[in-house]
Amino acid sequence: MAARPLRIAILAIVAFAAGLILARALMPPRVAVPQTERATVLPGARPLPALSLTNQDGTQLGPDFFKGGWTIVFFGFTTCPDICPTTLATLSTATRQLSDLPPAERPRVLLITVDPERDDPAKLAAYVRFFDPAFLGATGDEKSVAAAAAAFGVPFARVSLPGGGYTMDHGSGVFFVAPTGAIAAYSSAPHDAAVLARDYRNIVAAAETRR
Repeated sequence: MAARPLRIAILAIVAFAAGLILARALMPPRVAVPQTERATVLPGARPLPALSLTNQDGTQLGPDFFKGGWTIVFFGFTTCPDICPTTLATLSTATRQLSDLPPAERPRVLLITVDPERDDPAKLAAYVRFFDPAFLGATGDEKSVAAAAAAFGVPFARVSLPGGGYTMDHGSGVFFVAPTGAIAAYSSAPHDAAVLARDYRNIVAAAETRR
């Protein structure tokens, strides 16, 4: 990967995480914040706009896709050499550790591609289901993917390779989206399955207590 785009992506991720930490520090003391080991909880959660994406089966996700259940979201692409397969394998392990939760509290895992030129629904379906048959993928045109990344605050950039071809630089964090359709928390890389699972449990438990 080109050094400069990667540095830009890293700086953007650090800035995003720092902003979340600052927001958490400024939260009024009366608001109960779930204890986490790595995840940063957003005060009040951040509502997501309706996204124009197509799932791995070729159908629209729909404006209410994130409503009614918990979703763990990761941005990546199917030809990613290292970060994406490692993260998806980690998420697969983490979700197995959450299998004892009530069905309504178990998370879906959604990979949103940052490489829509190469990642059509069929390719995404084969890719995500390699890691877990229940995993979901989403793609769209360049404008729709850029809008989705902006909604989550995820940086990405196309990087040309020597001799032709290209790869993608992208943020490697994962997001916990609540049943309200808002981002509840963000967890930066490197990821550990056990830590992700424990943080997820605490975030969901706190959300259920507030209902």
